[in-house]
Amino acid sequence: MVYPERFANLPVATWPRLRGLLDAVQPGGDVINMTIGDPQHDFPDFVGEVLNEELGRFRSYPNNNGEPALLDAIAGYVQRRYGVTLGHDNLIVANGTREALYNAAMALCRETKGGQRPIILTPNPFYQVYAVAALSVGAEPVYVNATTETGHLPDFASLPKDVLDRTAVAYICSPANPQGAVADAAYWKTLIALAEAHDFIIFADECYAEVYRDTPPIGVLEVAQEVGADPERIVAFHSLSKRSNLAGLRSGFVASGPENIKRIRTLRAYAGSPVAGPVQAVSTRAWSDDSHSAENRALYAAKFDVADQILGDMPGYRSPPAGFFLWLPVDNGEATALKLWRETGVRTLPGSYLSHDTPTGNPGEKYIRVALVAPKEDVQRGLNLLRDCIKD
Repeated sequence: MVYPERFANLPVATWPRLRGLLDAVQPGGDVINMTIGDPQHDFPDFVGEVLNEELGRFRSYPNNNGEPALLDAIAGYVQRRYGVTLGHDNLIVANGTREALYNAAMALCRETKGGQRPIILTPNPFYQVYAVAALSVGAEPVYVNATTETGHLPDFASLPKDVLDRTAVAYICSPANPQGAVADAAYWKTLIALAEAHDFIIFADECYAEVYRDTPPIGVLEVAQEVGADPERIVAFHSLSKRSNLAGLRSGFVASGPENIKRIRTLRAYAGSPVAGPVQAVSTRAWSDDSHSAENRALYAAKFDVADQILGDMPGYRSPPAGFFLWLPVDNGEATALKLWRETGVRTLPGSYLSHDTPTGNPGEKYIRVALVAPKEDVQRGLNLLRDCIKD
């Protein structure tokens, strides 16, 4: 049997790798899991009610592109949040953003660029689907380090001209996972100008856009509208996973120019799995309601206040403006995660498990990612244990 080689060199995935590091070791106390970004806050009260009302629709095939009512609700959210008007031909629903981020590359990444193998740029650290999407379409993934020096966002403009000229797609996550950094208007304008100069598409992963502390993160759609960018130059991805604590619902959307959406719809008609009708009904209600998202945001803000109080004097500590992770500097992320587990039972994620080795090193090697998704009391206890253990 001969198997394809395109995925042969993928590293062990993040969570099996973490289990391999920690699970053979006894925890040093009651387990506090601060690894995965699995929202623990309550989802909106209306979810069960809507599902119950719509249960009968599970017997029917759903609308592959999104029911008109859902597309209307999404367009309403985008208008309220970003001041951008979108039509149905600018939108398609998806089973969460991971599927959408992958399939958009399948639909939109060209086979060659200037007669050469195309490049897909990805921030480093990165969400693993970016790299797998690049390999799936035969592109070369290029990992662009996002470090303290670059404001924890990738400095795409510093790349050599020959790399940018081969670039077909650039993934960018804002607010960033894991650092919580937010791309401001100047960053977006620079990136859009770069994309127009070198003819590539921006894939903006904005699934953490509704989890922020003070100022709502500016979105790529509103900046693109301000500068008059070609709508086909931008593809924005959003999800209910973090906004509404509905990670298991698997519901999100893609927004872009009509030609991009047409091509994504064409691929989806052959290979996509439509979002179930009852799920679309819940999603319609969720995108139409902002109050539950504000309540959710307040819960995270309170936990970040706790983190600031406990870790504020820790060398290198940075209080992120958005997202729900701490990106904590340590001497060695893997050794620190193992020490925390063995001595306290606090489970964290080594930053190198989210990053790719580059000629200048692994940008996550000296970090751990700490998720603030647990109840406030657990977060407080876990951070106190973490601080004391690291100080020792």
